[in-house]
Amino acid sequence: MNIYLYHNTKAEKCNKRLTLIWIGYIIKSRTLRRFEAFLWIDRFREFPEAGTEYINMYQDKKVVFSGVQPSGVLTIGNYLGAIRNFPKFSEEYRCYYCIADEHAITVRQNPADLRRRTYETLALYIACGLDPRKNVIYVQSHVPAHAELAWILDCYTMFGELSRMTQFKDKSKKNAENVNAGLFTYPSLMAADILLYQTELVPVGDDQKQHLEITRDIAVRFNGIYGDVFVVPEPFISRTPSARIMSLADPKRKMSKSDENENATVRILDPRDVIIRKFKRAVTDSDTLVRAGEGKDGIINLMSIYSALTDKSFPEIEREFDGKGYGDFKLAVGEACADALAPVQEEYTRLIADKKYLEDVMAAGAAAAAKDARKTLSKVRRKIGFTDQPRY
Repeated sequence: MNIYLYHNTKAEKCNKRLTLIWIGYIIKSRTLRRFEAFLWIDRFREFPEAGTEYINMYQDKKVVFSGVQPSGVLTIGNYLGAIRNFPKFSEEYRCYYCIADEHAITVRQNPADLRRRTYETLALYIACGLDPRKNVIYVQSHVPAHAELAWILDCYTMFGELSRMTQFKDKSKKNAENVNAGLFTYPSLMAADILLYQTELVPVGDDQKQHLEITRDIAVRFNGIYGDVFVVPEPFISRTPSARIMSLADPKRKMSKSDENENATVRILDPRDVIIRKFKRAVTDSDTLVRAGEGKDGIINLMSIYSALTDKSFPEIEREFDGKGYGDFKLAVGEACADALAPVQEEYTRLIADKKYLEDVMAAGAAAAAKDARKTLSKVRRKIGFTDQPRY
């Protein structure tokens, strides 16, 4: 195998020991040639000293993992509560962002819609500011190690643990005609997603802590039998008001991309007039004062959204709308939201039209994720007694 390191866009042979980590490799395969050329050539242009600083870029960084199902168009809850903050993480953490298409099929999906939404989710991630040169962004089914480790972890996950998961109970009620085994054992796949990359931090909301707890339990149980195989991940919980955006139709429930009530959810790709109309129809209370208080869940939700979009505190918002009614406030929130999403929508439109670019990002992300996942999976296989896989 020849080892290369880019220097001023030219490939120069160098000693394997000097590369330190794998990012300079060109392996004789179509996927990794595309990956290497696409992902790293621009970065090494920025490092005329042959990329030494960039090679050290990921060393000593904690690992963050986050996944999202391509089961619907992402909402402003996803955007304000999580995705908008992700670009900042890449400066401090080694980040993996997974488009979890395998999780999505626990509920019946139209195949064409699932493929389309996978591309759309990737394009939205990038449009929201995630740089595929600084983060590992990939599709779950493109990395077979997820499914393999999930089966292994199934054998170390207790029936009682799975039966207590609230998501299984909720989805079973909504999809009574399709209560499948995958819906029951999804926590094992979720644990595999996280543990494959020796993840240290997982961004979660307060309502998602149960999901991470079972992953921690599985990791601790496995480590107790075989030694320190997995890093036991910790939750990364944001305490800002925007961390939990609620439904516009029922402010006691979290905003969801799968909500059947279109007026309950503002999607990142909603047109400007639709965004403003949805906010005008948002459920509030019988009061007219824009202020936070008991029994004013709807207004508190709108204030949280407006605060996230404008960086204004609740007292500042209350002063701004002193003497004005809910109508004025709802219009202001709608316009602020539409203004904030406009550049994201514009960039998304450009990206979704370039399928080749998105497929290159997928290939790059899959190559990077697969390499890191393979290290963990190989260790797991040895620990449990599997023989070495033959080369063929």
